[in-house]
Amino acid sequence: MGSQSVIAIKTQKDRKDFIKNVLNDLEAFQYMLEHNLFEKGIVRVGAEQEICIVDKDYRPSTKALEILKEINDTHYTTELALFNLEINLDPFELKKNCFTELENQLTTLLEKGYKASETIENNKLILTGILPTLRKKDLVFKNITPFKRYKTLNNVMKKIKGKDFKLYMQGVDELIVKHKSILFEACNTSFQVHLQISPEEAIDKYNWSQAIAGPLLSIMTNSPLLLGKELWSETRIALFQQSVDLRNKGHISREQKSRVSFGTDWVKTSILELLTDDISRYEPIVTSQFQEDSLQMVKAGIIPKLKALNLHNGTLYKWNRLCYGVSENVAHLRIENRYIPAGPSVKDEIANALLWIGVMQGMPKQYEKIWNKMPFYDAKGNFINASRTGINSYFSWFGKGISAKKLLEHILIPIAKEGLLKCNVYEAEIDYYLNIIQKRIDTSTTGSKWLIRNKRKLRKEVSMYEANVILTEHTYKNQKLNIPVAEWSSIDFHQNDIDKKYDKVYKIMTTALFVVNENDVLQLAFKIMEWKNIHHIPVINSKNVVIGVIEKRNLEGIDFTSNKFKNKIVKHFMNKNFNIVQPEASYNKVKKMITSSNDSCIIVIKDEKLVGIFTKSDLDSIEQIKKVHDNAI
Repeated sequence: MGSQSVIAIKTQKDRKDFIKNVLNDLEAFQYMLEHNLFEKGIVRVGAEQEICIVDKDYRPSTKALEILKEINDTHYTTELALFNLEINLDPFELKKNCFTELENQLTTLLEKGYKASETIENNKLILTGILPTLRKKDLVFKNITPFKRYKTLNNVMKKIKGKDFKLYMQGVDELIVKHKSILFEACNTSFQVHLQISPEEAIDKYNWSQAIAGPLLSIMTNSPLLLGKELWSETRIALFQQSVDLRNKGHISREQKSRVSFGTDWVKTSILELLTDDISRYEPIVTSQFQEDSLQMVKAGIIPKLKALNLHNGTLYKWNRLCYGVSENVAHLRIENRYIPAGPSVKDEIANALLWIGVMQGMPKQYEKIWNKMPFYDAKGNFINASRTGINSYFSWFGKGISAKKLLEHILIPIAKEGLLKCNVYEAEIDYYLNIIQKRIDTSTTGSKWLIRNKRKLRKEVSMYEANVILTEHTYKNQKLNIPVAEWSSIDFHQNDIDKKYDKVYKIMTTALFVVNENDVLQLAFKIMEWKNIHHIPVINSKNVVIGVIEKRNLEGIDFTSNKFKNKIVKHFMNKNFNIVQPEASYNKVKKMITSSNDSCIIVIKDEKLVGIFTKSDLDSIEQIKKVHDNAI
């Protein structure tokens, strides 16, 4: 869709004309299948690299267009958000040392990007499934790339949805958030791998790609964090589905599927089933200008681009997507793998690509007509399990239960090697990249595992914000050295620029808050402070708005067993004159507010909602850290 100028479907005529073009394209596609007009006898692989842009402090940077201009290379292009870019790699024939060639091209192009981004205010490019330093404030409409196709897509999707989008995810932490644009989709960055297939093998190959998706994803996960929350091993899977979910109650009542999906069943009679199912299930949402009559063109010997069919396909986001392409009047089919995350290193990405392509090419004959041998919901269930638990997953594999590690080590890796050898890929090349996969199994280290281990370690010493920055910084440094993630060292934390680390309230405020209602008994507030060893509790009303603060120092000495106090309620004892700041307020500002008044806490509000609290105890702790740091220097 990115290559086309799109407009919203606003009228019945727009819809009718688009559907006529889609159906005409579908007829042309069927004609091409029936007359063997697709390329055969050659297999190519390709990839698309999605990238995050960060500033000198590892925060998201919206300098995409400036960096793109500085790079000046047609392999680079825009993405939905101004803090992302994409590299479209050249296709390589699947043989000899093609994966080394793929790695070399990607490394060379990234080096171009690294150098160009540094000239723009010392920006940096990072490969990561979800950037740890992303915050909700980054995901606003103004940060959408200002091209018509992106804004059109956002506006159309919002209109269909009819209300704000909502995210709900639960892992170790829980995330519930509303958002006003589709920009949460841009949190996801992937390494999309393409494999050319022939029409004759398309049914079995596509089904096989579905069957292996869960087991392969389990060793590739790299995205456990979103907005500081520890969620799924590959949070991108749930995030992407929910971030562009257009369904309203009417859609859900008739079991309409999300536009991001794993699929609904095996393909059994024709690869056309994938396209006809999509046309049947999903209404068109955008259109374009179409001059060609695809059916007439193909009958005249001119291979059409099937623009309408491709445009509709481009607004659907299957994790394994069938793609159609044309080059020099020759058509081809390919499967696009969309679930592999970006990073953690280029070598990891190439190893992931080699593993997937190897398993695809090595498909044992016994797995043909897979619908007779494995329930589709086993494949779908395996994919969800892998998204949630990664390398610790346990799968249903053709009627037997097996762990992710055993399935990979004893079944899928050998299949991959055999498949690649059949394609005349050099054995040394196969072993080199498969050993990267094997080391992840041996050390139980995926990108997700490394992030979670180090995040938990860092949180013992620093705030959530600072931990996310340190994780991003170390990810960047390891990527620049192109070290596979299984060889990454654990992070040893050292304080450096102490003033920078504590310059804003959002970096240091307490966010895990306890509150009481204005009509709660006063003793409850006192007990919570006693149980949790805290000295301040915000007070909220029935609308969940902060209206006061209870301070422990004002309750000490009260006998709550006496008739005078046992039935007293919070609102009669709370401090109504409390200080409020925004999360972006400076540390020096809140320091001055506390030291120059009798108040011992400050309430932090964002969009009229309580998001944090900063107390005199927090101030004393930070001042002590700074004193120790200064003495050490």
